[in-house]
Amino acid sequence: MIFAYNKEHVGDVLMIVVADDQGKEKKVERNGQIARVSLVENPEQVVAWNIFQASDLIGSIEGQGQITLTEAQIERLNEAISQAGFTETIEHDQEPKIVIGFVKACKKHPDSDHLSITQTEVDNGEILQIVCGAPNIKAGQKVVVAKPGAMMPDGLLIWPGLLRGVESYGMICSAKELRLPNAPTKKGILELPFDAEIGAAFAVGKE
Repeated sequence: MIFAYNKEHVGDVLMIVVADDQGKEKKVERNGQIARVSLVENPEQVVAWNIFQASDLIGSIEGQGQITLTEAQIERLNEAISQAGFTETIEHDQEPKIVIGFVKACKKHPDSDHLSITQTEVDNGEILQIVCGAPNIKAGQKVVVAKPGAMMPDGLLIWPGLLRGVESYGMICSAKELRLPNAPTKKGILELPFDAEIGAAFAVGKE
């Protein structure tokens, strides 16, 4: 689940992305300040919410881009959704989505001359299979991983997917993708010092 907010460019609207809509046709039901977005082919499947005048409902919202809400804000949000006549609830997810990872294994993709398949630890033994196209990817690196449910600084949403027939659960990031100052133009993932803490949140730049 992705919470996104950009008051300067969008206004006081909290955008909540629940699931990947995969480009399918969507329908919107709005009641007051709450808009529920679902799939036309499956109206029970909510893919997003738009909360208008959000700060009036849940209080001051800190940050820009992908943000984290407090438990109290989630409670007020669910109260507002219920009062608007909807039955769904929003989960309280505090887990960081862009984190430091460790590439435990790396092998060539069987159907590509430039892709690699990695097994990358992202926290306390949790390992994600991530397909990566960077030329400098290799086992033994500390890297930055955008996990499923992450929003990149340019607005790209990260979901599980298939790359040349192989499942991939995230993205190993370059400094440019993270919008870091003085990011090199040369293609390649960002390699971190080996003492970087696996699972720790990594602060990204802004678009």
